[in-house]
Amino acid sequence: MQRQIDHELNKLRAVILSMGQAVESAVEEATEGLIERDPERLKKVREYEDRINAYHLEVDELCLKLIAQQSPLAADLRMILAIIKINADLERMGDQAMNISLNVRDYLGKDPLPEAATIASMAHTVRKMVRDAMEAFVKADLTLSEQVLLQDDVVDEAKRTTFKRLIEVMKKDGTQVEGAVDLMLVSRNLERLGDHATNIAEDVIFASTGKDIRHGGFHSGQKS
Repeated sequence: MQRQIDHELNKLRAVILSMGQAVESAVEEATEGLIERDPERLKKVREYEDRINAYHLEVDELCLKLIAQQSPLAADLRMILAIIKINADLERMGDQAMNISLNVRDYLGKDPLPEAATIASMAHTVRKMVRDAMEAFVKADLTLSEQVLLQDDVVDEAKRTTFKRLIEVMKKDGTQVEGAVDLMLVSRNLERLGDHATNIAEDVIFASTGKDIRHGGFHSGQKS
């Protein structure tokens, strides 16, 4: 027989999944706006951010009710705490998607730079991290969670490479400084999105195993 708290947790998972899908869509619209140089895609990000913010409040309320009314056992409480943290990361990811859309809007008003192609590749990696982190949550997939952690190193390196190239652009041509700064900001936002996806993967591992790997403990040694 299914416990009442199981029913409530399933409802909570469904809401957080919908929130994750809204985040994925916001990130897609923001990054495709850059890749396709399409300002119309950027306009959609605000709609998704409003939806994400509404989900954020709903999840917090559901979690508080569960804790107050259902007397969750240790494993249940661990899941609820993980969802509270995932909820916060998803809300911040919506903010980062919005930041990307604003920076891309500014960039599209300037001459294009070839370094945008590097950022496009970085964006695809980050979007996969977001998608995989949410799939790992839905399936409680520890292997997929670990793959997300490994991809964070790829994103960090892409950001460092992008910054280095854009600094060279600014040194060589002062007229390109503003466009280069716009792309640096997008790159930084993408790195932060990757960090939030990594946090979600860590929370999936915590919810499933009780193991906290935020400050070390990822078995490969590549995450610290």
